[in-house]
Amino acid sequence: MADIIKTATRDAYGKALVELGKTNDKVIVFDADLAAATKTGMFKKEFPERFVDCGIAEANMIGVAAGMATAGYTVFASSFAMFAAGRAFEQVRNTIGYPHLNVKIGATHAGISVGEDGASHQCCEDIALMRTIPGMTIINPADDIETRLAVLAAAEMDGPVYMRFGRLAVPRVFDESYKFRIGKGAYLKEGKDVTIIATGLLVERALQAAESLKADGIDAAVINMATIKPIDRDIIIDAAKKTGAIVTAEEHNIIGGLGAAVAEVICETVPVPVLRVGVEDTFGKSGPALELLEIFGLNSANICQKAKEAIALKK
Repeated sequence: MADIIKTATRDAYGKALVELGKTNDKVIVFDADLAAATKTGMFKKEFPERFVDCGIAEANMIGVAAGMATAGYTVFASSFAMFAAGRAFEQVRNTIGYPHLNVKIGATHAGISVGEDGASHQCCEDIALMRTIPGMTIINPADDIETRLAVLAAAEMDGPVYMRFGRLAVPRVFDESYKFRIGKGAYLKEGKDVTIIATGLLVERALQAAESLKADGIDAAVINMATIKPIDRDIIIDAAKKTGAIVTAEEHNIIGGLGAAVAEVICETVPVPVLRVGVEDTFGKSGPALELLEIFGLNSANICQKAKEAIALKK
């Protein structure tokens, strides 16, 4: 059996920035004194003249990034998700979102899988915050392949983008043939009984759940939803019509994230049961990342259980 390739999406982010820097001299990168952790240090090493360490001043970094965007640059501004989305929310809203500037926020260390850094750094609210900003695109890639494609696509589009990356090394889900499109979900597996819509590191666990459900005679479809805003309404509606039951899975609070976005579409179009796997409206805790994912139910077993419950709720 071939070895499973595991890479943290933050590492893939750093490599993608370097790739961009080689082909686009209008790409510049800012960081808030975390270049080693966010992996923007890779870009700094290659292009020191296009990298600025703004210090532990995330709100100021966003303001400076906005200014550079008005001068025609494509700016990538990076920090931990807790600080990029949380501490700097007002600046992101008013300085980038309101004028719709070409700033891409590379938010690393998102979710429970930050692990030992503890509850203060385990940001499970960032998607909810960014979803409220008009015109903000939100991308949460599942692996290193999708991360690279997402970063390249974000650089090509005009306007603000929030990209969410993790600290934990995660298995590769896709191969080099995978085609990523902003605003589009993708079927990874067809099924007829229930649809699992997952994002980020829960995509791999959703595929595991679908395999496990086979033993119980359940045919589950799996959709990768890397772009959470704009959400792919068409694929959600299609899934609801085909299977009549949906489970969402995300490393984020069940309030305001992928589950909320999917439920909003379903309520307005094809009402079917929707159950959510995610952080159950609570703060995290310090501990090894893999253990925390189990403690908070961000695993294939919980996805399987929710899938069975969703099927039971069908009319």
